[in-house]
Amino acid sequence: MDADGTLVGTDAECKEGVDIAYDGTWSYHPLLISLANTAEPLFIVNRSGNRPSQERADVFLDKAVKLCREAGFRRILLRGDCKFTQTRHLDRWDDAGDIRFIFGYEAHDCLKDLADALPEEAYSFLERPPRYEIRTTPRQQPERVKREIVEQRGFETIHLLEEMVAEFQYRPTACNRRYRVIVVRKRVGVDKGQMRLFEEYRYLFYITNDWTMTAEEVVFCANDRCDQENLIAQLKSGVYALAAPVDDLVSNWAYMVMASLAWSLKAWSALMMPVEARHAAAHKAEKRSLLRMEFATFCAAIIQMPCQIIKGGRRLIYRLLSWNPWQWAFLRLVERLHGCWLC
Repeated sequence: MDADGTLVGTDAECKEGVDIAYDGTWSYHPLLISLANTAEPLFIVNRSGNRPSQERADVFLDKAVKLCREAGFRRILLRGDCKFTQTRHLDRWDDAGDIRFIFGYEAHDCLKDLADALPEEAYSFLERPPRYEIRTTPRQQPERVKREIVEQRGFETIHLLEEMVAEFQYRPTACNRRYRVIVVRKRVGVDKGQMRLFEEYRYLFYITNDWTMTAEEVVFCANDRCDQENLIAQLKSGVYALAAPVDDLVSNWAYMVMASLAWSLKAWSALMMPVEARHAAAHKAEKRSLLRMEFATFCAAIIQMPCQIIKGGRRLIYRLLSWNPWQWAFLRLVERLHGCWLC
């Protein structure tokens, strides 16, 4: 489960609960708890714009854990950035037995000192996997002109030179035990024009109670949390759930929850898509594509399918007027839903 906050800006000056956020935006600041497996929003909590990101996050993370347990989940992973570390609750979550967590941790001076005190052999290079695999012949890349222009005009730029990863044990002040801390040490170079000004180390820290994953796997798992930004983007511009169309905090909260159900219905339709043994590979690929599909594409492919309704002979006939690649998947879903209604 991923946790994050996002700003919902508005130009209205009379909405109850709107306030000035950390970046000066006149907005609400809802909290989103989502299920990373299916990108379903589990809880949306509307808050005033001046509230911190992590406020009440522990309460709704506990509710999400209870909900997932009731759904049959046996292992639960909580993720969030450094604002959601919730050190007062780490011992309690660790004692549960079925809860793991990976949270970002503020790069305090004491942690930097511990990272600097590690022997050099404790660090290893962090090799990130490629973003995607080229399945055809690689194409010739166009010439990149941005770097040349930046150098000619003497702008300052930052270049990542190397990434190294290590780990050590650390006990936060609010905890009674030590946890595993993964440190990513980035060596960056600051250039101005074609001249190197200086190089420096920058640190990222992650705290976790998982002792089985490698340090690299912890980093990559924590980075996967960024996929929640795609969900937030869809809730803002696809479903228009993260909006403030009414006049106070509670009514806008209710609107956000109700409108987000449209995205959940898309996810549920993908999960309910039947998989036949004869075409298992193709049907599973369709389920994944439908689950990851943007909402506008889902509406065009499934919802806005032109259809003529004919009534006669004590029956209704739905005549599809055009074909699209998702038609057979849609018909299998209809058959599955029809079987559920008969049950």
